[in-house]
Amino acid sequence: MGWFWKFTNSSIGKKLVMTVTGILLIIFLIIHLAGNLTLYWGAKAFSTYASTLELIMPLLRIIEVLLALVFIFHIINGIRVWWGNKKSKGVENKISAKSKNSSIFSRTMIQSASIIFIFLVIHLDTIWYPYNLGNGAENLYGIVTGLFMIPLYSWFYIFAMALLGFHLNHGFQSAFQTMGWNHKKYFPLIQTVGTIYAILVAAGFASLPIYFLYFHGR
Repeated sequence: MGWFWKFTNSSIGKKLVMTVTGILLIIFLIIHLAGNLTLYWGAKAFSTYASTLELIMPLLRIIEVLLALVFIFHIINGIRVWWGNKKSKGVENKISAKSKNSSIFSRTMIQSASIIFIFLVIHLDTIWYPYNLGNGAENLYGIVTGLFMIPLYSWFYIFAMALLGFHLNHGFQSAFQTMGWNHKKYFPLIQTVGTIYAILVAAGFASLPIYFLYFHGR
């Protein structure tokens, strides 16, 4: 296994791990969003979705462990790539050139990722923990909608989803670049698809707190 650790510690290895874990998270977000959108159809629809998850609970636990590992590898490698880039570009003129030739999304990936991580911790504590380890499994709809009716919680949720959109937009394109799929003929299409995906995911998640905070029941 020595070759594996040596490869994952190399520059291309760290970027490849970021790409693979990023793609897995992109797929997860689509599935998670589809389930969350059942909130619009009321308690019965969302409870049916939650009950379906309970039917596959043993498999779900395995998926959660794998997903946690994906998150951990993605976060650790993201920090390693960021720190490696920071050390390799210590000369001031190189930093200036980087700022001119890169987008604001790529220059602020570590900052947006940090806020998204804080949101993830809050999300796990307020929704995942009560559902899985507390006594809130029977009233998951009430837990989620109740949180969305708290202004501070919803505003931070919306802000985090906006940052997630920026993060996904850059990450989607970077994944294809890392795999070498950056042909000038096709890459503009990849950029467009990535932007559309990022907007739909971010807007889809953010629409839920907006709806329950400002429109639900009115």
